Amino acid sequence: MQFDARALTDPVDRREVRAHSRQLRSRFPRATRRGSSDVARIVVSVMMLVIGVPMLVFGLLALFLIDGLVPFGLAFGGMGAGLIVAAILLLVWNGSAPVQHYRLERFAAANGISFHPGYDDPQLPGMLFDVGRQRYSEMLVRGEAPRFVEFGNYRYTTGSGKSQQTHTWGYIAVRLDAPLPNIVLDAEGNNSLFGSNLPVRLDKGQRLSLEGGFDTHFSLYCPTGYEADALYLFTPDIMQRFMNRAAQLDVEIVDDWLFFYSASPLSTLEPERWRWQFSVVGAMLDKIARWGRWRDERLRTTSTAPVAGVQPALADPQHLRPPEGVAEPGRRLKRRRFTWVTISVIAAVLIIQAISITLSVLD
Repeated sequence: MQFDARALTDPVDRREVRAHSRQLRSRFPRATRRGSSDVARIVVSVMMLVIGVPMLVFGLLALFLIDGLVPFGLAFGGMGAGLIVAAILLLVWNGSAPVQHYRLERFAAANGISFHPGYDDPQLPGMLFDVGRQRYSEMLVRGEAPRFVEFGNYRYTTGSGKSQQTHTWGYIAVRLDAPLPNIVLDAEGNNSLFGSNLPVRLDKGQRLSLEGGFDTHFSLYCPTGYEADALYLFTPDIMQRFMNRAAQLDVEIVDDWLFFYSASPLSTLEPERWRWQFSVVGAMLDKIARWGRWRDERLRTTSTAPVAGVQPALADPQHLRPPEGVAEPGRRLKRRRFTWVTISVIAAVLIIQAISITLSVLD
């Protein structure tokens, strides 16, 4: 993959950025319709002016026309002037998204790939994309050859009210040649004291231990009964590439996709981050080609059995192989509903409530 990162750091002409922003809105009206931030910025600015102008006027009157109120005049006038200046700056400022869009599209063009500003509810099968609500992918940089690759940022919302939280991720999506079993590599290097940082919890009974120090970098999960298939896919040379290049990324294989997940954005204006991401994908592309030859023996039917009276060695190999696809047990990993941390918190709350009730009864 070629790499030219000058567009990420070269000076930009603001007029070109504005023209590009208008062009982008015409090309991707739905993708760029998230202009609610602009509306909110204008509303906040107007409110600041509505409050700031009377404060400034009162401060000036108190300062110059009313004896004994000079301190109040200074205080109110200063605050009013500050609100007015802040409102003007907020109105003039148009955010960083247009500049990011402009730089990333130029960066993509310089490297023979394409750019898309983003879209709601991406229809991707990874575990990241079926959690929460208000799902949105953005800043997408895509390559089509030698296979489809998408670099992007993604966010979704969980909870409500005071407990509402927005989660931000970065991801790399690579299209594979054939569907494969659902396999997850949970990177040990990005976990916390409370365990995995993944948005879902996987059944520990699906964990498969691999050799060569791989377990110190990743916890590998595969569907029960697919252990031999996981060993076929993760040969020592492929494991070595994951350890050397992607040890800080969580990895998921699901259907005919390979995903790399990061708890921080990946589509940024940082040249070194892009250089690293390109190296991750480049290191994997030549190795995962053999994955397309994998077949699920559980899908073998009588139609794929050897023809009667024909020696297997002489039969057409295509008639001896199962079709592409994955049997039902291998399509998705089993998830846990609760973690030990959750259970401990619930138990602690119940104990505290029990103690409170007991004390109230004794009183």
